[in-house]
Amino acid sequence: MDIENKSVTFIFLLRGLTDNTELESLIFGLFLGMYLITIFGNILIISAIYCDSHLHTPMYLFLCHLSFNDMYLVSITVPKMLVNIQLQDQRISYAGCLSQGFFVAVCILFECFLLGLMAYDRYVAICYPLRYTVLMNPCFCIILVLISLFISIVNGLLHSLMILHLSFCSDLEIFHFFCEIAQVIKLACSGSLINNILIFVTASIFAGIPLFGIIFSYIHILSTVLKMPSSEGKYKAFSTCGSHLSVVCLFYGAGFGVYITSDVTDSPSETTVASVMYSIVPPMMNPFIYSLRNRDMKEALKKVIVKITSLL
Repeated sequence: MDIENKSVTFIFLLRGLTDNTELESLIFGLFLGMYLITIFGNILIISAIYCDSHLHTPMYLFLCHLSFNDMYLVSITVPKMLVNIQLQDQRISYAGCLSQGFFVAVCILFECFLLGLMAYDRYVAICYPLRYTVLMNPCFCIILVLISLFISIVNGLLHSLMILHLSFCSDLEIFHFFCEIAQVIKLACSGSLINNILIFVTASIFAGIPLFGIIFSYIHILSTVLKMPSSEGKYKAFSTCGSHLSVVCLFYGAGFGVYITSDVTDSPSETTVASVMYSIVPPMMNPFIYSLRNRDMKEALKKVIVKITSLL
């Protein structure tokens, strides 16, 4: 493979989930349905939080940002894939690929931070209930969200700028349905060791710190709950954490699944399918998890649905 001159405009090819044209219509319908469910479900969550004053608390503030982030994540990747299938055109420009990779990296890391903040909120609420309103005041919560978003953006920019220094070959096929930074780096003809080390270090630090915070929070939550004298108090405490813990297990479990799959298999299709599990499935499932396992959210959603049906 020859190294292309940097003055040439690179065109990448997103090979998607399959080369079988007969399956493309099925994949198109499946992903369109998943996308619409994700958008509609997260809009309902945001509307319920906005309309119900009882949900104007730090936990639901973080959940609202999580829903926005989930909608943005799927909107970066899925519509482009659907357009490619519809037009039978797998091309994406160098700038478009780099931008998509940047925004995906931002959304994934921001999700990690939000899940960590939600765990910290539950830790303070259960372990220090009398100091909750002081420790988790709205101004402090907004600052935490903004810091998390800032770190996520800086991380995404760092990886994107490092890719600009790479030289690419004439074979620019990405066996994925979106431009994942790690997949783009694999196409480089120049040395990409520093890029790979950077991905490993930043992922270990920025994704590891929220995960450590979640584990730390739930160890202390479990210890506090087990000391509660009444079974009713224990049930109430566990019920407030159940939804969040389910989302954490789904997101991190899918992420580790992608990492393990990419290490144990050389099949691009298997790695791509595994990536769907962390980039598409968690955003789609989060509204169901919070609406089915959270009594307050159930009541708020009922009110929103009643308002919507009364307007029709």
